[in-house]
Amino acid sequence: MSWRGVSEYLHGAEELEFIKGNFDDPGQEWRRLFSEILGTFFLVLVGAGGGVVGARFGDIGRAAAVTAPGLMVFAIILFMGAVGGAHLNPAVSIAFALRGDFQWRRVPGYIVAQLFGATMAALFLWALLGNHGALGATQPGPGVSDLTAMFMELVLTFGLVSVILGTASGAQNLGPVSAFGVAAYIILAGLWSSPVSGASMNPARSFGPEMALLDFTNYWVYLVGPIAGACLAVGVAWILRGPGGGSSGSAAAQGRVGRLETKTEET
Repeated sequence: MSWRGVSEYLHGAEELEFIKGNFDDPGQEWRRLFSEILGTFFLVLVGAGGGVVGARFGDIGRAAAVTAPGLMVFAIILFMGAVGGAHLNPAVSIAFALRGDFQWRRVPGYIVAQLFGATMAALFLWALLGNHGALGATQPGPGVSDLTAMFMELVLTFGLVSVILGTASGAQNLGPVSAFGVAAYIILAGLWSSPVSGASMNPARSFGPEMALLDFTNYWVYLVGPIAGACLAVGVAWILRGPGGGSSGSAAAQGRVGRLETKTEET
């Protein structure tokens, strides 16, 4: 191994040690949880809001309704992905933990924050615009069985989480550019499959409107499908790249708010 290779290896080990120590700092946890609440709020505001606005005013087409959430995720990853990882999705949090890039003990807090943010978004839409379009709840399409919709959600989430894990790993290390891939996938998945299952790919996205309405009739579809798809994506990531995403995967999953503060102080 060359001196350059040794330097890069040591730098990567130092970076990974910082990330682990930084994420163990309880003083930063509230920032990460707040970022998950805020990010999921905006995601569901746009994702469910398209259905609410379309039902009330009738001028939101399907293409716009599925494009908006992808663009919102793109923006959220860019503006605060470095704070807490911008999971915005219980399936993503579980996948990062299974991959070894995220501590399991952090998963419950992230999921609660995501579900809370999603519910607040649905309640906000109800208070602002009224109860229209089932508050944008995701449901199987006309004539589509729950089982069919569940398998669609499984396959769609498998693809989404594969993109997220792939662009966050040391093999790709795309950093903020990964936002392009994630957003593009969400938009493309919605354009062709939303009539089947709503293309939720996110248990929190589906939970918000259903919690606000206290109607969980089809929720199992959007819980089982995405989580199963995420687990499958982790298995495929192991086959393609081996265990773990390295320091890049850990940084993407956990956020780097401590590093950002250090750089600000040095400046």
